[in-house]
Amino acid sequence: MAEFQKITPFLWFDGRAQEAAALYVSLFPDSRVVSISPLEAGPAEGAALVSLVLAGQEFTALDGGPMFQFSPAISFVVNCETQEEIDHYWQGLSEGGTSEQCGWLKDKFGVSWQIVPAALGDLMEANPEPVMTALLSMEKIDLAALESAARGE
Repeated sequence: MAEFQKITPFLWFDGRAQEAAALYVSLFPDSRVVSISPLEAGPAEGAALVSLVLAGQEFTALDGGPMFQFSPAISFVVNCETQEEIDHYWQGLSEGGTSEQCGWLKDKFGVSWQIVPAALGDLMEANPEPVMTALLSMEKIDLAALESAARGE
């Protein structure tokens, strides 16, 4: 019997689930499309249900149609160890989408992401006000600038 993780994010796309899955698995290590199941009946006929793994986390994507749209009320946080990692995810996910404040972006499918340094909590604890001021001035995170703010520079 197959084992499943307890909670699996289920993403409803307007006809672009396979395209989104291909982008996401190309960006994250330990990622793959597990299966693509065509939907052969009902209002979503001709669409697909895509099972995928992103960075070891199971997801399901559905070509569900235009009834529901993504919202920044739910986002995925990507914790990054280096500026290079921040740059990689920012570039790959923001292309065709929109940049927002404090490391947030909306990709071309409307999914919201937070591309942040894994050390953000520690930096905030070290010197909260200057780090928050620096963070609020950024769209894509500049890790060196946050580290400098944490040191009071």
